[in-house]
Amino acid sequence: MNILYEDNHIIAVNKTCHEIVQGDKTGDTPLSEIVKEYIKKKYNKPGEVFLGVTHRLDRPTTGVLIFARTSKALTRLNAMFQSHELIQKTYWAIVVYDASKQIPNEGRLENYLLRIEKQNKSVVVKRNTKDAKRAVLTYKIIARSERYMLLEINLETGRHHQIRCQLSAIGLPIKGDLKYGAKRSNPDGGISLHARKIEFIHPVSKLPISITAPVPDDTLWHVLEQLI
Repeated sequence: MNILYEDNHIIAVNKTCHEIVQGDKTGDTPLSEIVKEYIKKKYNKPGEVFLGVTHRLDRPTTGVLIFARTSKALTRLNAMFQSHELIQKTYWAIVVYDASKQIPNEGRLENYLLRIEKQNKSVVVKRNTKDAKRAVLTYKIIARSERYMLLEINLETGRHHQIRCQLSAIGLPIKGDLKYGAKRSNPDGGISLHARKIEFIHPVSKLPISITAPVPDDTLWHVLEQLI
């Protein structure tokens, strides 16, 4: 487990593609329990350790994940994440592209997404579709190779599989993301979507906080990062 930031109220880790945030039907030990055990041992805490989940990342996604160590921090962070204005989340994504097609160096995508529960997937639909939700993101190309581009993405909304679905809809599937159009899986079973940075005002101290997660230890990630 890679700890990125820690104080009395919050703790941030760099999630890998093999970790789940909370327990699910797989029965795998969730990251929340791993962090609890870390706190319990480090601070020699008796009894149950408090740890609140403030947001989530899809299992195959990597990057910054913040947990609350106090109820006060949890309440305030939950409100901040729900507003989508008080916390700035920056993602990096490696996408597969066709060099013969012109892709704008930056852009804003606005779609309406419908979540298909049985498939655990979202699809782009017409605006007036029942239960559809508006999804908005901005992106810019920060590096490219012959077959791949590295995008920096900022979310204006937080929808189910939003980045994965919206990029796929414009012909830029995320590397390794078979569910959204990639032709091959990644060797580690993850997808090349990384929660790169989170910036916010600390819920208790009120000081500005910026937490950056190093990219996965993968050759392509490192090559593209060096091209920025």
